[in-house]
Amino acid sequence: MYITETHSQVRDMTRQFANEVIRPVAEELDREERFPAEIYSQMAELGLFGISVPEAMGGPGFDTVTYALVMEELSRGYASVADQCGLVELISTLLCRHGTEAQRARHLPDILAAKTRVAYCITEPEAGTDVSGIRTEAVRDGDGWILNGGKIWIHNAPVADLGFVLARTDRAAGHRGMSIFIVDFHAKGVSRGPKEHKMGQRASQVGPVSFDDVRLPADALLGTEGRGFHMMMSVLDKGRVGIGALAVGITQAGLEAAVDYAQQRRQFGKAISEFQGVQWLIADIAKDVEAARLLVHQAAFKIDSGADATRFCSMAKCFAGDAAVARTADAVQVFGGSGYIRGFEVERLYRDAKICQIYEGTNQIQRMIIARELLAKGAAA
Repeated sequence: MYITETHSQVRDMTRQFANEVIRPVAEELDREERFPAEIYSQMAELGLFGISVPEAMGGPGFDTVTYALVMEELSRGYASVADQCGLVELISTLLCRHGTEAQRARHLPDILAAKTRVAYCITEPEAGTDVSGIRTEAVRDGDGWILNGGKIWIHNAPVADLGFVLARTDRAAGHRGMSIFIVDFHAKGVSRGPKEHKMGQRASQVGPVSFDDVRLPADALLGTEGRGFHMMMSVLDKGRVGIGALAVGITQAGLEAAVDYAQQRRQFGKAISEFQGVQWLIADIAKDVEAARLLVHQAAFKIDSGADATRFCSMAKCFAGDAAVARTADAVQVFGGSGYIRGFEVERLYRDAKICQIYEGTNQIQRMIIARELLAKGAAA
């Protein structure tokens, strides 16, 4: 419905890359919890980072639909790899929309080339869903700033070179008292805790980071002082499309694995695909992955067309995340006992799916957003 010839070409190129480069090492990356820098270097050469960065700023200049297609195909290979693509997309979008020309020139080329590893630093022990609870603070010091505080569960924190850190700059101003700072993670006063050992998407490096009297120059401030919360919120719609697409990729991989296994596995003298109970499991996976894909594409198209997309992005993320968890469970069921054993793809897919209901706003929060949008703006299609 929304797919052009260019979209198809990018999708097919990404699918080939996922099949030939990512999928063969996914089990190894999951087992070793390793950051696959060599894969990210190849992705950068293919232009798979900063997908919507304008050509004038050094990017490929694609739209949000292209981003969704790329995220699905990468995730079908391995969700942790897609997660890196999504992180770079959010950071590059922030830089393109709010960075100065000097900030973009300094940071964007190496970020898109996978030479600079970035982190998006929001979550704190007392500030998860409730971002207003952040305590990390930046205080003016002459022309610059001094940053203190700590973040947890930060994607790429163990390996990052550069962090985009949300901090308070005015305690009394609430949401209007937060700003985003570009922080050198190799600077004095920046320290990292141990890498977290996660249930799924284990090659995505996650951990805590602390800031102890970190001195920042004036040009570390991204955008306007006091607008950090609003800047962060402005990229969430695209972020939710990305996570929805990532969830679709996981579910699609589960569908393919279930169909292949059901045709190969024999019991009672015939392939288990001939049993109605197994057919129903496969059909349920197929219908939900297609519905989730269409929701994601619709939300992406609405962003690209300048429509009010918030409700549709929340719907896409919520439905696709829930479907990934439920339908990878069905894929495990098709495999039976084998699906519960490490080394079988569906076991990893089931673990990888769960976080899709949690990050980029929990699915409970997505339901609240959907209801709020409907009640405020009406339910007309």
